[in-house]
Amino acid sequence: MNVYPAALEALIDRFASLPGIGFKSAQRLAFHVLSLPEGEAEDFASAILGARKSIHFCPVCQNLTDGELCRICANPARDASVICVVADSRDVYSIERTREFQGRYHVLHGVISPLAHVGPDDLRISELVDRVASGEVKEVIMATNPDTEGETTAKYIARLLKPFGVAVTRLASGVPVGGNLEFADDATLTRALEGRTEI
Repeated sequence: MNVYPAALEALIDRFASLPGIGFKSAQRLAFHVLSLPEGEAEDFASAILGARKSIHFCPVCQNLTDGELCRICANPARDASVICVVADSRDVYSIERTREFQGRYHVLHGVISPLAHVGPDDLRISELVDRVASGEVKEVIMATNPDTEGETTAKYIARLLKPFGVAVTRLASGVPVGGNLEFADDATLTRALEGRTEI
């Protein structure tokens, strides 16, 4: 038996459909939205609708933007000869937080995953190949996650780009800062040893 009014039940269901939001969190969010003054609730709804209408993929890197180009592609100070390939737009923001990378990006919008029925044609790989084929790119950094799908995607793209003579590199991975060797698994330690650098 539903104890909530139908409109509230629908709102809870909408919040519960979001990734990482369980039923209890969805209830809290729904009740919070109901407690907002009408103007704030309208602003909240307008922000969602505005984002859906104005945000689209950058025609160069496939990142999210509300302009003709994303801010990174539109910035002439960024090094167009180095492209960092990521699976998701959220990964761009993670790397940007470091303030270390000054090149440009390419967002695949997923990784190759046969179990999830995601193949190379479902990703933005052909756009990356076109960028590399232009001849301006010297290095492509594969920054997909170091899991099975991320590794498969990185190796697939590396094979595709080999004929163009660009350097295809992989983000180093291994023991995290503050980590303990005792608790690291074999694969992590192997990657750490392979990716060691001089100090």
